[in-house]
Amino acid sequence: MELPFAESYKIKMVETIRKSNREEREQWIREAKYNLFRLKSEQVFIDLLTDSGTGAMSDKQWAEMLLGDESYAGASSFYKLKEAVKDITGFDYFLPTHQGRAAENVLFSVLVKEENIVPGNSHFDTTKGHIEFRKAFAVDCTIDEAFDTTLLHPFKGNVDLGKLEEVLNKDCDKVPFIIVTITCNSSGGQPVSMENLRSVRKLADRYHKLIVFDSARFAENAYFIKIREKGYETKTIREIAREMFSYADAMTMSCKKDAIVNMGGFIGMRDPLLFEQASVFNIMFEGYITYGGLSGRDMNAIAIGLYEGTEFDYLETRVRQVEYLGNKLISYGIPLQLPVGGHGVFVDAKRFLSNLPKEQFQAQTLAVQLYLESGVRGVEIGALLADRDPVTRENRYPVLEFLRLAIPRRVYTNNHMDLVAASLKNIFDRRNDVTQGFKILKEANIMRHFTVELDLA
Repeated sequence: MELPFAESYKIKMVETIRKSNREEREQWIREAKYNLFRLKSEQVFIDLLTDSGTGAMSDKQWAEMLLGDESYAGASSFYKLKEAVKDITGFDYFLPTHQGRAAENVLFSVLVKEENIVPGNSHFDTTKGHIEFRKAFAVDCTIDEAFDTTLLHPFKGNVDLGKLEEVLNKDCDKVPFIIVTITCNSSGGQPVSMENLRSVRKLADRYHKLIVFDSARFAENAYFIKIREKGYETKTIREIAREMFSYADAMTMSCKKDAIVNMGGFIGMRDPLLFEQASVFNIMFEGYITYGGLSGRDMNAIAIGLYEGTEFDYLETRVRQVEYLGNKLISYGIPLQLPVGGHGVFVDAKRFLSNLPKEQFQAQTLAVQLYLESGVRGVEIGALLADRDPVTRENRYPVLEFLRLAIPRRVYTNNHMDLVAASLKNIFDRRNDVTQGFKILKEANIMRHFTVELDLA
């Protein structure tokens, strides 16, 4: 008899979570102006809002927390993290930051100027926000296959080389760098192939352009390369990661994902001049260059997390749980981005609530319905997140309208996934009864989805 798959860890501590009833949830979401970000954590039963900073640290990470060196300058914890970053990514220069968007803020303060054009593969919210805040433009060069959620393609995060070259041909002088997000969150946690990374590097070299990786989920990307791309079957995750990063000039990292910590980030660079320029902004925005907004204990935990996050057994356990939820939903006929991604399941809200007009925010409506059904909190990756066009101020309606169910690392059991799946099935069975979405009452000028206030349409 073949042995069933089992998790590569055991549970040492538990945290109680409170169940609520529908009447309570109706009141809470109404008071939150139908924005799930505005809910209190104790009002949520299973929290799949994000996998960022919500993972469970290991015994070794907690042990390292006690060994943190809290010296303001030159702490041993900085050098421990610097060594781990060099070992895993190959970058000689690095700056710690308090999280990924801070790394973007520091690096883009050097690289992005007004009227610049930054091509890439489906920039995520903070990336696009930092670009547009500087009055520059993000251009999506993702392959067309990514926008067909029914299509099985192993690397839907890939950059379309034709689209990218068209941008470089037309506006070469305006392009400071090419950004590649690994894995690509906005297209459904989809990986980028090594072949594609190699080809983007060759194209960038022809036009003398830098390449920056958004590396929050680089280890998951390396895992998919190992199991899906010919020639990498026998490579270790770290060997694959080192080759991936060899095609980049710089990287930003939210350590709250694949380094499995609650707070932290960094910038990796090859060019000493870029390091010097970024150091000025790091000191201004984050802190001195050997702590960058982090305590010594945080840097120690990140160093261990980078190693644990690049172990195959851990990654197999992590990705298989995401697949478990995805396969449950597929068995119920619920439309998803296929294949299932690395850090979460992305439900196709356009196909799920096809009777609801896009102007009423289909993915947000589905997210609220899921919360009301069982207290599960997901997040909209759609028209609210897409913001308004910075020039026309019209709502942007993206091709993909997702309810993202981002699964925290080493936190929930498959019993929790069963409840999430059953909740969505109940809504899917009565989807034709969902005839009212939302309208915007109040919004910020940029990255509005975090604080937007809504009401029933």
